[in-house]
Formats: sequence, C-alpha cells, structure tokens
Amino acid sequence: MTRKKAHNYYVYILECINGSYYTGITTDLARRFEEHKKGTAKCKYTRSFKPIRIAQSWEIKDDKSLAMRTEKHIKGLSKKEKEILIRYPTSLANFFDNAT
Repeated sequence: MTRKKAHNYYVYILECINGSYYTGITTDLARRFEEHKKGTAKCKYTRSFKPIRIAQSWEIKDDKSLAMRTEKHIKGLSKKEKEILIRYPTSLANFFDNAT
C-alpha cells in the first residue's frame, strides 16, 4: 500500500510593478517567487508585470483542496479587499473557518 506524501501548500499574493496583485498556490514559495521574477513559461502574468515582493502568504498543511479554494477566494476579491487582507492576514481565518 502506497501512501501519499504530505505537502504544505502556500497561497500567496505578489505585488507587481504595475501596482496589481497576483495570487497563486505552490508547495515551495521561495522557488515559485524566483520563477515569477525570472518570468518562466509558467508565469504568463508576471512575465509582463514583474513582481516586486511577496505581499502576503499563508501556509495550509496537507490540504490541497482548501489551498485551491483559498486561492480562488482571494482571486475573487477586489484590489481594496486584497490590500486589507495583506495588511491584516489573520482576517483570512474567517474563510478558513467557513471552508472546513
């Protein structure tokens, strides 16, 4: 019997050079940020609008489905709502509480 390896997932928001925010999901935040900065093939948006910094990130332990739902939730927020979330990252807890 094979067992799936547990992963930690990171949902992150990047601040881009044009003032926009990009939201994504990864299992390796440092590697993924470097990919965004280099503009690799997987990074279409940030190839055009280079990321300045990781504005915020959240670690989700061994629950890819929750990480994907969280990413989708953040992508649906307005820029102003994302700025509030970046400033007050624990406010995302309400989403986690409702998502489980």
